[in-house]
Amino acid sequence: MVILMTLVVTLRYGFNLGWIALQECIIYLHAVTLMLGMSYVLKHDKHVRVDIFYNRFTPQKQAVVNLVGHLLLLIPTCLFIIYISFDYVAQSWQFMEGSQEAGGVPFVYLLKTLIIAMPILLVTQAISDSVVSVKKIRANEQPQDVNKQPQNINNGAN
Repeated sequence: MVILMTLVVTLRYGFNLGWIALQECIIYLHAVTLMLGMSYVLKHDKHVRVDIFYNRFTPQKQAVVNLVGHLLLLIPTCLFIIYISFDYVAQSWQFMEGSQEAGGVPFVYLLKTLIIAMPILLVTQAISDSVVSVKKIRANEQPQDVNKQPQNINNGAN
């Protein structure tokens, strides 16, 4: 993407040349990177978070925050995005929509498909993270038997 942008700038200002398709490729690459990268970033817990209290929480409390956030915020928002954009994307596919610019990239319908792919991937990752969060929460709830003595393997022999 950086190389393409450098090429666009060099061609435009150095040689007074420009191609709409090349400029649109940069926009497409940017969109693909962001929209498909969101679930990857969520998986590795590198997304933007307001960490006023979260960093001080125990792993179990962090798991509760993650679970509540996924179930009450992320998943419903993603489902809403899928619902609200489905007809928009379907219509784009129906017409095999291309660029509105002369000489532009003809695959706008593929780009618009990312509007559906992004929330599907996010919901999938949110479900996976929610399962992990539930396991962390349950692991903390299981009582530990502090009175249990370790068994001696030697049966009393020194």
